[in-house]
Amino acid sequence: MDRFDQYRVFLQVAEMGSFIKAAHALGLPRASVSAAVQDLEAQVGARLLHRTTRQVRLSADGAQLLERLRPLLAEVEDIDQLFQAGQRQASGRLNVDMPSRIARRLVAPALPALLRRHPRLQLSLGSSDRAIDLVQEGVDCAVRFGMLADSSLVVRPLGRIALVNCASPAYLREHGEPRDPADLRRGHLAVGYASPRTGRDLPWEFVDTDGSAHGADVATRVSVNNAESYIACCLAGIGMIQIPRFDVQHLLDTGQLLEIMPDWRPASMPVSLLYPHRRQRSQRLAVFLEWFRALMQPHLEG
Repeated sequence: MDRFDQYRVFLQVAEMGSFIKAAHALGLPRASVSAAVQDLEAQVGARLLHRTTRQVRLSADGAQLLERLRPLLAEVEDIDQLFQAGQRQASGRLNVDMPSRIARRLVAPALPALLRRHPRLQLSLGSSDRAIDLVQEGVDCAVRFGMLADSSLVVRPLGRIALVNCASPAYLREHGEPRDPADLRRGHLAVGYASPRTGRDLPWEFVDTDGSAHGADVATRVSVNNAESYIACCLAGIGMIQIPRFDVQHLLDTGQLLEIMPDWRPASMPVSLLYPHRRQRSQRLAVFLEWFRALMQPHLEG
């Protein structure tokens, strides 16, 4: 392993705080990662990482080296990709995290075409509805819906996606159909959706005819923390839901779900791609961003 490869391995271990996680992210055996760091320490003549059975942390020398390496390796990667830009060919492993519903319904069916176009690209697809630390978990980019908390990540807004209010025919037969937000206080139930950040159920929201947003208290008996369970509970007649239209369009088309209160829909939801600063020039990341933007475009407003 040459010096630049050792630098890359060291940076990955330092940022993730784990030899095992770094080895997984790099697609290398753990022994190779450990040997690379040991060889680098021998060559620079300093201990770069303090290792215990529980954690790996930077030494003072390691922190100084890491600060110098970040811009250097970003520039090297930029040079590596310089002459590939014309062919737009991507290679190597890209770790992506996104909500499970997007992965299953939108991304997975479209992946064969992307992989045929870029035969040297490898994709590790994590599907979750929870908040994660991209750097700690070795994720190159994440797809996120809704408002984002402030962070050091680069945020690439893609647009906004329409939401609808839905209920099943069985629910409406039992509870009746609400016509406006005031009706929701008269014996109606919602399926609760727990916020990935706080764990508390997200409030129901509506946009008034004048464009202003309002909240509404709707009783819940069941709360979930992922979109699949959210839709399944609605189909079972447990309660009403507010959800991106593309998630349930096929169910609306077949009548398994019905849109309710079409004049009182929630505000549209922003869709964003997030990635760490040091990966912003990666060719494989640039290719994925461009591909995913085009994939989402038909589902965005305007």
